[in-house]
Amino acid sequence: MSILSVNINKIATLRNARGGNIPNVLQAALDIESFGAQGITVHPRPDGRHIRYSDVFDLKDNITTELNVEGYPSDDFIQMVLEVKPHQVTLVPDAPEALTSNAGWKVNEHHLQLRSLVEILKKKGIRTSIFIDPDETQIKAAVDTGVDRVELYTENYAKQFLGDRNAAIAPYRKSAETAHQLGLGVNAGHDLSLENLAFFKQQVSPLQEVSIGHALICDALYFGLENTVKMYLHQLQK
Repeated sequence: MSILSVNINKIATLRNARGGNIPNVLQAALDIESFGAQGITVHPRPDGRHIRYSDVFDLKDNITTELNVEGYPSDDFIQMVLEVKPHQVTLVPDAPEALTSNAGWKVNEHHLQLRSLVEILKKKGIRTSIFIDPDETQIKAAVDTGVDRVELYTENYAKQFLGDRNAAIAPYRKSAETAHQLGLGVNAGHDLSLENLAFFKQQVSPLQEVSIGHALICDALYFGLENTVKMYLHQLQK
């Protein structure tokens, strides 16, 4: 079964726009869990423009599903996740000032750094994942870092989906097969939506987890949060 982990960064962005605690990020996460999602994802950045480190501690203390914390492995980020001990840490190579994630790791170039970080996290019992392009060379290199999973960066799939879905999915299908053969779990995320999720799930196997935030929260403006979570779960079950 592929689990749905809902990225709640956009809820925090809305809260931060006015100050205060509306909408309540923790309550939103608890509601999302109650609507059937099997995980919560957050991606704190140093400027605190959406999820704050304090949110991560609150979530770990209160949610009952999996907590996936994504981020660039700065010293502050690593110290925070070692204290929080989420179920999973996904290492992302974006610079601290980046608007959003826009590329996967060049694993060979950062092999020693990633291997060291993975070792530190796994000693604390934290499942590790690295954000990666659908490139077999990078996936093969990831094995030697000791990481548990790779998260396939799916922006290119989403961009190509309407034009030629079969061409769009091909590198992801092959990458997932390679990762599985090498003993790596497979996650996926970035620009997955109600429009393209079911086909991705049908074609990419095995797929442990999808992390979806922007599209899901946008859809919730029209369909309501509960209905939207259930609609995404339905797409994963097709």
